[in-house]
Formats: sequence, C-alpha cells, structure tokens
Amino acid sequence: MSTIALSKNYSHDRIMRLFGSMWFLLLALCVAIKIGASLADPWPSLLSGFCLAIFYMLLALLIITRSPAKAHADGLLPRIAAFVGSYLPWTISFLGKTDETLPNLASTACVLVGTVMMIVTIRHLGRSFSLVPQARSVVQTGPYRWIKHPLYVAEEIVVLGVVLQYLTPVTVMVLVLHMGIQACRILYEEDLLRRNCPEYSSYEASRWRVIPYVW
Repeated sequence: MSTIALSKNYSHDRIMRLFGSMWFLLLALCVAIKIGASLADPWPSLLSGFCLAIFYMLLALLIITRSPAKAHADGLLPRIAAFVGSYLPWTISFLGKTDETLPNLASTACVLVGTVMMIVTIRHLGRSFSLVPQARSVVQTGPYRWIKHPLYVAEEIVVLGVVLQYLTPVTVMVLVLHMGIQACRILYEEDLLRRNCPEYSSYEASRWRVIPYVW
C-alpha cells in the first residue's frame, strides 16, 4: 500500500474515531441534562440515568483511543450494519423516559452488569476495540476463553437496560432490530478475521459465538 493510501486511511480512521466519540459524548450530555432537569424524580430513575451517562462516556473514551486496524471489512453492507448497530439503539435516549420504579431498577442492573462486562472485556481486548468490522488481533484471554463475542453480549445487555428506561412498543422493536443487526455484524467480523488472522480458524472452532450451546 502506498504512503498516500496509508495517510488517507489514517485520516479516515481519525475522523471516524472523532465522530464516534463526539456522538457518545453528546448522548452523555443529553442524559445529564435530563437528570439535571428532573432532580425531583424518584431515585431509581435518576440512578438509571446516571449509570447510562457513565456508560456513554466510557464508550466515547474507548472509541477515541482505539488503535489502527490491520484490515477493514470490504463492501458497503458491513459498514452500514456497523453504523446502524452502533448508533441506532442509543437514539432511544432522546425519547421520553419512564418514571416507573421497577423498569428503572431493572435498567440500572442491566447497565451496570453490561458496563462491568464491557470493562472486563476491554481489559483483555485492549485498544483492539472497534465499531466497524476490523482485523487487529485474535484475543483469547478473559471472557474470550468461553465465547467469541463477549463485547456484543455486554452491549446488548446495556441496550436492554436503555429500552427498559424508555419502555414502549417502538423501543422494543428497536431492540429486536438491533439484535438482528448485531448478528450480521458478528458474521461480517468473523469472515474478516478468518481472512486476515491465520490463528482465528483454530480459535473459532472451539468457541461459541455469544451463548454457549445455543449460538
């Protein structure tokens, strides 16, 4: 690859990292403003919102500090799936929030569990974190010893928590759609890793994708 092409790829990666980080910082600010404007709400509602804001800031930090990729997925569909999967469910934060105690407590539990899972996973994944399917390295430690995509599991738990905060038939539909898109992202990512990381074939042969004995 030429120096010019490398420079273009590096510039594109920096722009995408900046865009992704700013998006999640905007969501964190949006949630924080809602919390500030509704301090009289029940404490479960405030707690769930606070946990969500922390999660968004953590995502922003992870995106801006990720390392350059060795290879990117070819074609438009993987990029569309990554874009929609990464940004669609979080637009729920712009909707009206429920004040019901039970959904907010369940939401807090989901966001906390998902966030802890993500932190543990990132500790082993390091700066290989990405949104668009990209090949960096094959991580086989931590939760990757049991399943191939623990980060997707953690994210889906947090998305469920967000849906519980903004529970409507529309947000439930968004959750179902997001799960389908995530499945496509997983398949795109696996194909990319097979083609660019020789060690991945032996690794994936002995691991389940997201749920042991199911998929």
